[in-house]
Amino acid sequence: MNEPLAERVRPKVLEDYISQQHLVGKNGVLTNLIKKGIIPSLILWGPPGIGKTTLANIIAKESERPFYTLSAISSGVKDVREVIEKAKKSSGLFTTKNPILFIDEIHRFSKSQQDSLLGAVEKGWVTLIGATTENPSFEVIPALLSRCQVYILNAFDKEDLIALINRAITKDSFLASKKITIKETEALLQVSGGDARKLLNIFELLVSAEDEIEITNKLVLEKVQKSGSRYDKTGEQHYDIISAFIKSIRGSDPNGAVYWLARMLDGGEDVKFIARRLLILASEDIGNANPTALILANNTFQAVTVIGNPESRIILSQCAIYLANSAKSNASYLAINNALHLVQQTGDLSIPLHLRNAPTKLMKDLDYGKDYKYAHNYENNFVEQEFLPDEITNTKLYEPGNNARENQFKEILKKRWKKKYNY
Repeated sequence: MNEPLAERVRPKVLEDYISQQHLVGKNGVLTNLIKKGIIPSLILWGPPGIGKTTLANIIAKESERPFYTLSAISSGVKDVREVIEKAKKSSGLFTTKNPILFIDEIHRFSKSQQDSLLGAVEKGWVTLIGATTENPSFEVIPALLSRCQVYILNAFDKEDLIALINRAITKDSFLASKKITIKETEALLQVSGGDARKLLNIFELLVSAEDEIEITNKLVLEKVQKSGSRYDKTGEQHYDIISAFIKSIRGSDPNGAVYWLARMLDGGEDVKFIARRLLILASEDIGNANPTALILANNTFQAVTVIGNPESRIILSQCAIYLANSAKSNASYLAINNALHLVQQTGDLSIPLHLRNAPTKLMKDLDYGKDYKYAHNYENNFVEQEFLPDEITNTKLYEPGNNARENQFKEILKKRWKKKYNY
């Protein structure tokens, strides 16, 4: 029995697919599309081991379409064209429905490879299903992305992962022949990192040598040999190491930052992925404590995009060290979260009349823009007036961070607004 457990128990129909109810539940969007026989080209975006390949197979089977697959890691433009030619020839042989072309890790396709898909998608020779762990807005060319629907697959929660194990025990004939008692699951779920494929492979490792076994946290930690010396950019350590990298910078430790950066670079991580995370961190964790950080991070992203490996390591190191040493503030991050929460609570509040645009006479007659005070007409380009809806007047959403630059902001706000911004 050479086939791994994850393959042996891979779901074949939607009813057996665990999780993603927003897509494949009774009223899920993909469920409804399959019932109607309408399958658009689409991108499945989600973390590793969440079932993107499985879902693509199920969509093809239940919609009764020929299924072709390519891996972005090993396929070039020539391979894409060959598969498209096969798909064109098969489209009239088996079904009037166009075949499905599934591309795993589509974010690793170059621009020219993605360009080679455009004609086939536009002309309906194939229905494209791409799978990616990365944000398709960054990694899929706009022309192709505009022709695809993007569906987000959520990470498995604890109940989903336990359901996968129980399903394997009952559905797999090899496991069904054993006496398996699951006493504890915390360590098992932890070492799998939410990756269903890894979870099932670890579980098989634990139970394969014994006819009777009790799963405990101690047993899992003893049996599962975790190699921390290598970096798996396709999943297992991907999110843990980028998390350690970000937290080192947030914690102002340049040693930790360059160590985790080296781990990612040594493992072959995409330098643009690392640079994007630095760009996000520069705003989320540094913000207005040092606005130059965002400029440097953006320049870093542009630079590594042009330069590539191996020289990008120097630029990334410089940026990571600068961000680690920078003053920190998450005030802007908290402010927009507070504002979004307030919007969700209060809904579409009416815009005060003095803030409304008045391009027509009717709008002026309705007092749109009336009593608006043009700040540049006043001393120091400031005049006190209300900019929030009446129902939430004087609500405070922004709290300056405790750092040199934002302390200056704080003093300016107090001087201008008196009690309204009395921090």
